[in-house]
Amino acid sequence: MSEHITRILAIRHGETAWNQDGRIQGHIDIPLNDTGRWQAQRMAEAVADEGVDVLYASDLSRAFDTAHAIADVTGLPLTAEPGLRERRFGRFEGMTQLEVSSRWPEDGRRWRERDPAYAPEGGETLQDFYDRCVATATRLASLHPGQTVALVAHGGVLDCFYRAANRVALNVPRTWVISNASINRLLYSPEGFSLLSWADVRHLESGGLDESTDGVLAPA
Repeated sequence: MSEHITRILAIRHGETAWNQDGRIQGHIDIPLNDTGRWQAQRMAEAVADEGVDVLYASDLSRAFDTAHAIADVTGLPLTAEPGLRERRFGRFEGMTQLEVSSRWPEDGRRWRERDPAYAPEGGETLQDFYDRCVATATRLASLHPGQTVALVAHGGVLDCFYRAANRVALNVPRTWVISNASINRLLYSPEGFSLLSWADVRHLESGGLDESTDGVLAPA
């Protein structure tokens, strides 16, 4: 690998009970369920052969505990990075998409239409969230040129990485899958991000539900 290029494994956390229920988690610290812990272990065994040098994770337990499975298998130290947290959804957190649309129809519409300037009450705008995620990934990747970095985060965070690597606008509906415990491979250079492969779930029997997809659940 070129000394100026950082290889990134962007990994989504394992499944939670709220993924199963279709509830918006945001910054609420929901733990992995039994399936999520199994997914994390299978993912960690797959990542063990990827030559990871450095391991970072969102400090929310569903991501941090998923990353801890990698640390246990590889012996790598695990660093918590709050910049990798899911989008803050404010008053939407804990609700389903149907509950949001029923209680706040206009808010639900702006969320589903991916208005970059819209923020739920107490939450982040989509633009601010994207800027935070990309800036965090850029900072971490820049610290480790020529190395392989694992970033364990959330569905919305990985969506931002995909858009950055493929130059996809924020208001374009998502058509790509972001499954629980999926492995997604990117490169970072001073010119920006590029995509190597996406949605690798060969280590799993099935994916999970993604509550962060514009108010629509992603395919499993």
